[in-house]
Amino acid sequence: MLFANQRLPLISVSLVQGKAIGGGAEICTACDFRLMTEESEIRFVHKHMGIVPGWGGASRLIQIIGPRQALKLLSSAQGIHPEHALSIGLADDILSSTADKAMEEAQTWISSYTKGPAETIRAIKKVVTSGREHALVDSLRKEKDIFGTVWGGPVHLQALSKVLKRN
Repeated sequence: MLFANQRLPLISVSLVQGKAIGGGAEICTACDFRLMTEESEIRFVHKHMGIVPGWGGASRLIQIIGPRQALKLLSSAQGIHPEHALSIGLADDILSSTADKAMEEAQTWISSYTKGPAETIRAIKKVVTSGREHALVDSLRKEKDIFGTVWGGPVHLQALSKVLKRN
């Protein structure tokens, strides 16, 4: 499983091959996107251990799939297979590759979201993180501030130049 936190400045993805159980399920929720191979499973087994998620997995799960679905997954401790995970929004895609090719397929999948100037991708990630973590009025203010960091910058000016040349 690849892991990167949602608070990182760039886009992160988890690739579930096999079983992501307990803490592994929590780690999945910390990424921006979740990809699963056909034979994989995510399972929040905390109930069977007499505990609840403690690494932020429950709170993030609620944000990702909503409180009703999160209650079902946490209180049932059932395994979530790729098709179900996709249908409730826990997974973003199911990869059809064999285990040895899944990483390559995942890199191809994520590349459409990460292609482009790192400065712009970081700014997009900041705007989304702010919108997720702050009240609307604070998020709007933060978005304006982030916009100011890229407006008129080298990447923006280069993009404008290309558009003007085409017209």
